[in-house]
Parts: sequence; structure tokens; C-alpha cells
Amino acid sequence: MTVIGTWNLENLFRPGQGDGRPPDQATYEAKLDALAGTVGRMAPDVLAVQEIGEPAALDDLVERLDGDWTTRVSEHPDSRGIRVAAISRLPVEETEDLVAYADGVGPVRASDGGALSEEMGRGALRVRVRTAAGDTVDVVTCHLKSKLLSYPGGRFGPRDEGERARYGAFALYRRAAEAATVREWANTLLDGAGRDRALVVCGDLNDEPGAATTQILLGPGGSEIGTPGETQPDQGDPWRLWNTAPLIPEARRYSRVYRGRGELIDHILVSHELLGRTETVDSLIDRGLASVTDDPRRRAAAEDSDHAPVVATFRN
Repeated sequence: MTVIGTWNLENLFRPGQGDGRPPDQATYEAKLDALAGTVGRMAPDVLAVQEIGEPAALDDLVERLDGDWTTRVSEHPDSRGIRVAAISRLPVEETEDLVAYADGVGPVRASDGGALSEEMGRGALRVRVRTAAGDTVDVVTCHLKSKLLSYPGGRFGPRDEGERARYGAFALYRRAAEAATVREWANTLLDGAGRDRALVVCGDLNDEPGAATTQILLGPGGSEIGTPGETQPDQGDPWRLWNTAPLIPEARRYSRVYRGRGELIDHILVSHELLGRTETVDSLIDRGLASVTDDPRRRAAAEDSDHAPVVATFRN
């Protein structure tokens, strides 16, 4: 079996001031212990992670894990310094970064009167690993533009409802451009051979399975898990990605709690080659999740992540 997971670790910074950092060493140590405990229960072979601050903070976490791990960190953080990464107990054979929008996608507006955005807010990362059976799997991790809006001057609330609507649209423009960019990358990796090439695209997509931006990543429609087309081969299979969300038990089908409502915004998408080898998919909500609001500053002293991991098990 090969186990691949994705988890937003929520502001994994070393202690300090600002940027959602833990206020002191004790809080930081408690968070590392909590995160390491969850990773231990997951026992992943590859774990895609998001919201990594300094790479050294990820090193601190990996030091608490059993076994030998290879760490790969994106070279393209956002303006707060958070980025994506991957840790693996399997041999890593290739690493590739992605940040510029795909041709024809950008630029897009990101703020009132500001420069247009020409690249992803947080770069995506691909690692190619070799499984115990000798097969290779490409794992792409990404963290698309948040639905939690921020406004000029560091505000998390709008001056008026017009500003709220505009910035909601700006966030959607960017999330759509980022999804299209990652999808174009998947096209290149699949190259019409998805029946034979093992590709996982995963991460914090910042929207639910039915959202338009999430759907962009799937490619050809019509064969989603749980639909009549799932078992009917067609010409889209070599290019298609399947969202494994329907395989998560319904009562556990969420990865964050926003204002008291569970949302599944962390996803694992797989190519056709992996679809038939998917054994289980689950979210680790048993650790408990705090309900979040529109102001992330309230979470600076949190001793765990506000997201649940999503983990998939595949037959070798």
C-alpha cells in the first residue's frame, strides 16, 4: 500500500511577532507535538503540506517524526512568507516548482487600483516519488487563493458592502487563474496517458468539490465518482482527474469548520491509473477542529491546525 495525504498545517512559523506566529516557544512546541502526533497516526508515505513559514519550522516538525524523511519546499512563498512543501518516506526522484500563470490565463486583478497579478500567490510544487513496488507517482501540492478575504491596510473586514463584493471577485479571479494554471500543468504531466501515469494533485483548494474553481482541475467532466459515467471508459479518461472526495465517509466529509459549518476544501485528485487502485480516503476529523471566522489573527496562539488532513491509500 502507498499512503498519500494532504494537510494545511496553519501558520507553521517559529515563534515571533506577526505573520500568525506562535507568541512563545511553549505554544510552538505544543503545536509541533500535536502535528507530529497526527502525522504519526496517518503514517503517510508522502504528505503534501501547506502554510509552511520558514523551512526550518518544517524541519522542526520532521525531526519529531519516526523514520527517515525527505523534505522538499517550494521556492515561491506568498507575501506573508507561507508556502507549500512535501515530505516523503519514499525516494524523491524529481522536484519542480510552478508559479507563473499558464499562457493566456493572466494577468488578473488582485486589488483596487493595484498592479495586475501575473503569477500564483503561492507557488505549487511537484515531487516524483518511487513506491515500494517500483512505480513512480507525481504528487502536486498547491494552495489556491483563500476565500477568507483581506483588504488594504491589513484589514479583514470591508469598509462597505461594495468593497466586500469587489474583493470577493478579486479572490475568485485569482483562485480561478491558479486552478487553470495547475490544470495546465496536469495536462503536461498526463500528456494524454493518464491510464498509465500516476498523478496526484492535492492541497488546500479553498473551495468545496462542486465549486467552479475545483471543477477546473478535473478536466473532462462526466465520469465523477458516484455517477453512472464513473465505470464507463471514454476518450476523456487519459486526461481526467477524479476528485476522491465522494469516497470519504459522508459524516466525515469536511476538513475545516467555518462559522460552525463543516467544509471540505482540502482535496486529493487522482489520474485514471490511480483511480482503480484507490482503497480508502478519509479526513482525520477525530482530532477535533476549531470553528474559524474571517479573521485569522485570532489563531496565532493555536496549538494545532484548523484543518483536518485528508489521506488516501492506494494498492501497489
